[in-house]
Amino acid sequence: MVVNTGSGKYIKRVVIADDEPLAREALKLALKKIKTVDIIAECANGYETIAAVEKQKPDLLLLDIQMPVLSGFDVLEILGDQAPPTIFITAYDEYAIKAFEAHALDYLLKPVHPARLMKALQHAELFFKTSAETLVQLNVPLKRILIRSGSDIRVIPTTEISHIRAQDDFVEIHSQKQSYLKYERISRLEQLLDNRQFVRVHRSYILNIRFLKKIEPYSRDGKMALLTNGLAVPVSKSGYKRLLKEI
Repeated sequence: MVVNTGSGKYIKRVVIADDEPLAREALKLALKKIKTVDIIAECANGYETIAAVEKQKPDLLLLDIQMPVLSGFDVLEILGDQAPPTIFITAYDEYAIKAFEAHALDYLLKPVHPARLMKALQHAELFFKTSAETLVQLNVPLKRILIRSGSDIRVIPTTEISHIRAQDDFVEIHSQKQSYLKYERISRLEQLLDNRQFVRVHRSYILNIRFLKKIEPYSRDGKMALLTNGLAVPVSKSGYKRLLKEI
């Protein structure tokens, strides 16, 4: 039987994270009955979950609490502002208070009954429906960016980022200490960062104005921004106009 959680407007793309194959299979079987839901990633540990969330940007995360190396709580802490709305799943009820302190939408005990999962998804859909406009208005900017390199994860505070350069489907993020490559579009980062601090000064560059030392002529229509860390960023004609509004 195929069922619906409601309008299905807000919950469409779901990531499942559980280190137990049988538990993941049970969740998949239950979710397949919901015609509005698409499982976009299936993860067996915390590192896979972080990578999937960063890449896929799901509407909802079904997250096991007890996983090896990184727990579900660790995953949300590392993801920070990038963490999607989450429903925790666990075999123990002792984590309930901590789960809701982590702003979980719901807390399900294993084995998860399909009817209970359906109720949790309906609650989540209702939550999004009633709060979506408020969340859009808040538009809270990123405070940190996660960089994954193999099994290592680095958390870069946005206050340490001097500028960002587009590299095809990647961005090169320059901090005070070094540069990092991240799979992300510069246009998306432009939307997520604080536009009072980060300015798109060129089609390929975003500049943190806190690092701006001075601006010098570079060509007939362009200029060069010299930064306090000794680096330089090209500034286009339109980018210069945007920059003047913020400095």
